[in-house]
Amino acid sequence: MSWTPEREKKLKELWKKGHTASEIASLLGDTTRNAIIGKAHRLNLQARAPSKKNKSEAKTETNTPVREGRLSRKARFKSLLLDKNFEPENPKQLEELTDETCRWPFGHPNEKDFYFCGRKPLEKFPYCKLHVLYAFQPKNAKDEDIITEEDIPKFITKKIKSA
Repeated sequence: MSWTPEREKKLKELWKKGHTASEIASLLGDTTRNAIIGKAHRLNLQARAPSKKNKSEAKTETNTPVREGRLSRKARFKSLLLDKNFEPENPKQLEELTDETCRWPFGHPNEKDFYFCGRKPLEKFPYCKLHVLYAFQPKNAKDEDIITEEDIPKFITKKIKSA
């Protein structure tokens, strides 16, 4: 296959319209996608106009509504740690554990300094609020629950509203 001036002109037109190299190859016939890409580079064609596929992706990104009240896992950790009313750690030994203490371990059982968190656990969980965030991670972004006003400590909400 040789590149005639007519084929080069057609390649330039289709390239500017945003067709993919595979589409151009099939429209021109008797050529491959790689040949189209190579010729486009040798002709120093400008950056591609967005293809049909790229246009649809760009639309979905710009049109997706931003969900307010949604905090990332990292932000939830920080908000808990910054909360002045957050219960301090209450180190417990294995023998001291009850249903009313967080069972998150610190260290290794063979070490001298091994202990459990000891905070008050969340209902139906063996861990406190902080350690539930560590232990139960969502499968993907869709599984994360939306944070409500009651989940954010009051002093953080006040700072956000005053900003």
